[in-house]
Amino acid sequence: MHKNYYEAIIQLRPASLEVVNFVKEQIKSRENVFISKEVKLKTGIDLYISSQRLALAIGKKLKRRFKGTIKVSNALYGINKFSSKEVYRVTLCYREKAL
Repeated sequence: MHKNYYEAIIQLRPASLEVVNFVKEQIKSRENVFISKEVKLKTGIDLYISSQRLALAIGKKLKRRFKGTIKVSNALYGINKFSSKEVYRVTLCYREKAL
C-alpha cells in the first residue's frame, strides 16, 4: 500500500483534544493500520485511515464512550480488476452532543 492509500474517513465534529487522542490511540494500537492524511478544518478534523473495519469499530467505541452521534455513508470508489466486485470507501461522521 502506498502512503496515500485509504479505505475510510473519520470526521470528528467538533474535534475536542480528548476525542482526537482517543481515535489516534485506537489506530496506533493496530499493527497494519495507518493514518494516511489528516485534514484540519474550521469545523473539526478528518482522518483518512487504511481500514474500513477499524473505522466502524472506532465509531461504535466513540458512541459508547463520548455519547455523540454517528453517521456512516459509503461511496463507490471503483471495481476490483481481479474479482469484478465493487469497491467502496466509508465515511464516518462523529458529532459530539451539544451541552
